[in-house]
Amino acid sequence: MHIPDGYLSPGTSVTLYAVMVPLWAAASRVMKKTLSVRQVPLLAMSAAFSFLIMMFNVPIAGGTTGHAVGSTLVAIILGPWAACISVSIALVIQALLFGDGGISALGANCFNMAFVMPFVGYYVYKAVSAGSPANATRRWVAAGIAGYVSLVVASAVAAFEFGIQPALAHDESGRALYCPYSLGTALAAMVGEHLLVFGWVEAIVTGLVVAFLGRTEPNLVKWTRPDTAILAKPARILVALAVLILATPVGLILPEVFKAGDAWGEWSPEDLGKAVGYIPKGLEKLSELWSAPLPDYSIKALETLGLPGSSLAYVISAIVGVAVCAALLVGLGRLAFRGGKNAAHPRRQ
Repeated sequence: MHIPDGYLSPGTSVTLYAVMVPLWAAASRVMKKTLSVRQVPLLAMSAAFSFLIMMFNVPIAGGTTGHAVGSTLVAIILGPWAACISVSIALVIQALLFGDGGISALGANCFNMAFVMPFVGYYVYKAVSAGSPANATRRWVAAGIAGYVSLVVASAVAAFEFGIQPALAHDESGRALYCPYSLGTALAAMVGEHLLVFGWVEAIVTGLVVAFLGRTEPNLVKWTRPDTAILAKPARILVALAVLILATPVGLILPEVFKAGDAWGEWSPEDLGKAVGYIPKGLEKLSELWSAPLPDYSIKALETLGLPGSSLAYVISAIVGVAVCAALLVGLGRLAFRGGKNAAHPRRQ
């Protein structure tokens, strides 16, 4: 669901940026009221987790790929507003450093994955798990359902954004200037693959992590108040993140083994041109808007040195992404709480 540059018209992109700006501002205000400086490390770890889990591409029949997002899991632990900030930071890093998602489409990607998804997932989880103990089966089942529903809904929103483009912008001959697929085609493709495959991936990831946390860190999932979410043994989470970093090449190798291409709606202009018979003019122009320093999580210097480029580059990119995500969240968190009520008087359970 990482919409690249050029698939959305400038009008759509600007509109979704305009929507996200007040949402980011509201998220910041809510976080300052409901969280404390004690939650900053957990917030940083949640952004790192979301960044990493999106690197695990899963191939499916038909030659495309997809991935989990982790937004609902973050919302379960820290609340939907904190998830909005956390996942937005991960998406910004992906776009700026790795070209995963467009700069012009960043507002849309954040709206879909950092706003729609965590809010839908949080309220589904809260409704299904209400009143159950932290380590109850109902908790992780609720988390799985929430992850599944939220990803499918977010995919439907992204499909709508894709599908309205031919009607919004086309040339004299009727050819689309941006995404060329109709609303019906976009909805069938995006929602279909997320209903059948990727929603289940999100459900499994979210459910398993909540089941693990329910037994090892129950205060993270019982949800009395977000400010009570404190890690008892942070080393466990750090080890888990380290394992994920080392395992990220799986997300690179599996698509190669199954000969799967890019996710639906994330093709290069050339590949899209082969599929529809032409390259939309607006899409081609905007596709060159940004040149990421580590495009597609690759490092050209490794190839120059004759090192095993792709897998090693993927791991290095994961380390860089996690480090930048964590540093930004820690810096922003401490700045937000500096001298404030939460910094001076952290709330107690």
